[in-house]
Amino acid sequence: MDDSKLSALLVFFIANYFMSFLIIGVLAGLISLISKPKPLTINVIAEALFSYYLLFTIGINNLVNFVSHVFFGDFSAEFIGWPNSPFQAEVGFASLGVGIAGVIAFKASLPFRFATLIPPAAFGWGAAAGHIYQMIVARNFSPGNVGVVLPMGIVIPIVGFLFLWLSYKHPKPGTTERKLT
Repeated sequence: MDDSKLSALLVFFIANYFMSFLIIGVLAGLISLISKPKPLTINVIAEALFSYYLLFTIGINNLVNFVSHVFFGDFSAEFIGWPNSPFQAEVGFASLGVGIAGVIAFKASLPFRFATLIPPAAFGWGAAAGHIYQMIVARNFSPGNVGVVLPMGIVIPIVGFLFLWLSYKHPKPGTTERKLT
């Protein structure tokens, strides 16, 4: 692979960090399983995938989103195809809260993890609807509006709720409490 293709690939993964952190989270979960006692059980696999999903896909991803919208608002707005506004910072600070919760959820209880999934799911699905609306009404086909970010806004919450369901159905050893409330 020549330098220009490598540079283009790197730019793609950085610009689409939502997808990148989903991939990194799943890979980190799978890598963490290497050191686990064999044979692997479904509860160990579910815990590994869910915990690293929360750390990377929810936690670190939203911390990066905070930095992107608060400190690089002009760039973020241009990428989405919108003018910069004070709402950039508000989205960024909301992402800061979700990111902190995601990092804490890495080792938290199942009810905390469940609660941590709700805000980014509402945001992701709401943003996806907004991006589709902007595509139809304003003809906004910017990469940050209808590129990888659009399907990831739908897929990332689905993956999170799938991992939550697996963790609920197959709790960690020694866990007697499976309630989500």
